[in-house]
Amino acid sequence: MSMPVIGVIGGSGLYQLEGLQDIEEIRLQTPFGEPSDAYITGKLGGVKMVFLPRHGRAHQYLPSEVPYRANIYGMKMLGVERIISVSAVGSMKEEIVPGHIVLPDQFIDRTSGKRANTFFGDGIVGHVQFDNPICNDLGSSLAAAAKQVGATVHQGGTYICIEGPTFSTKAESNLYRSWGVDVIGMTNLPEVRLAREAEICYATVALATDYDCWNQAHADVSVEAVIAVMRANIAMAKKIIVAAVCKISTQRPCSCPQAAQHCVMTDPTQFNVATREKLDLIIGKYFKE
Repeated sequence: MSMPVIGVIGGSGLYQLEGLQDIEEIRLQTPFGEPSDAYITGKLGGVKMVFLPRHGRAHQYLPSEVPYRANIYGMKMLGVERIISVSAVGSMKEEIVPGHIVLPDQFIDRTSGKRANTFFGDGIVGHVQFDNPICNDLGSSLAAAAKQVGATVHQGGTYICIEGPTFSTKAESNLYRSWGVDVIGMTNLPEVRLAREAEICYATVALATDYDCWNQAHADVSVEAVIAVMRANIAMAKKIIVAAVCKISTQRPCSCPQAAQHCVMTDPTQFNVATREKLDLIIGKYFKE
C-alpha cells in the first residue's frame, strides 16, 4: 500500500522540518504556467512531503499575483493527495488571540476577480461541489495534532479572503465582523477551490497574527507586528505538521478523490483538444478514449 504524499503551502522556511530526509529541489513547468518557486521534497517518517512557498522564497508575489493554478497543478503532478495550507490571518473575534491557531471550515470570497480561480474554461465547463470546502478527515487530523503539541486551537470557523494587498479599513473590518467571520486573510482563495477541482484534500492552518483593525484596545495591524507573531506561529505550525503526518491515513475515505467525476457539463465529443490535454491529469480518468 502506497504512503500518502502530503503537500504544504506556506511561507519560506516551512520545508526546514527537523527529521526531513532525502531533500530535493524540483522546478516544474505546468500547462498553467510556472509555480511560485521550486518545490522542496523530502521524507518525514517515511512519508513523502512536498513544500512550496506560495509567495516565493523571496516573498515577491502579491496575493493577487500568486500563480495559484500552477501551484496546485504542480502539486498534482508530484502525486500530492493532501495539502496543508499554512496562512497568516487577522483575528476577527476577541477570543481568537494573536498566537492562536484556527482551523477554518468555511470561506467567503471577497477577492475582486483578478485571480484565475478555476482549471476549467476554454471549451470545457466544469462545476465542482464546494459546500464543504475543507476536507473533514484532513482537518480532524490537524486538530488532533494541534492539541497534541499544545497549541491553542479553534476548530472550525469562517475565513474571509480579501483582495489586498492593503489591510482593511475600520469600516470594512467591522462589516466583516457583523457577518460573523472568524479570521481574515488574502490567499486561501482561489487555492482551496483549485485543490477541490484537482481532487486534492485541503485544510488550512490559520495563524492568527493580529486583531486586524477593529479592536480599539490593540494597535492597528502593521507588517512589523505581523512578522513578530508570525515567527512564533511558524514554529508551532511546524510542530503541528510533524504530529499530523503520523495521523494521516493511507486511505482517503472522503469524497475529495472523486470531486471532478460528475462535474463536467460539456459534451465530451465537443471538448477543445488543447484544453482536454491540459486537464488530462484531473479529468482524464473519467474520459478514456
